[in-house]
Amino acid sequence: MANTFHASVAAEVRAEMGRQRVTQEQMAALLGRSREWVRRRTHGDQPFSTDEIEQIAGVLGVPIGNFVTPAT
Repeated sequence: MANTFHASVAAEVRAEMGRQRVTQEQMAALLGRSREWVRRRTHGDQPFSTDEIEQIAGVLGVPIGNFVTPAT
């Protein structure tokens, strides 16, 4: 996975899922998506849309800003 913005977002989503011990299967069920959909995005193969990040933040109960790092 390249060091890109969407890769860093994916890494932050994975990290938060790990902190909360939410599996890909659980996240898929909470979002009404497939496990493959979650896998592709959390591994950086497919970028998250802003709406998807907002939904994930809501499911995990964290601010959307937890998933993005401001540009310097």
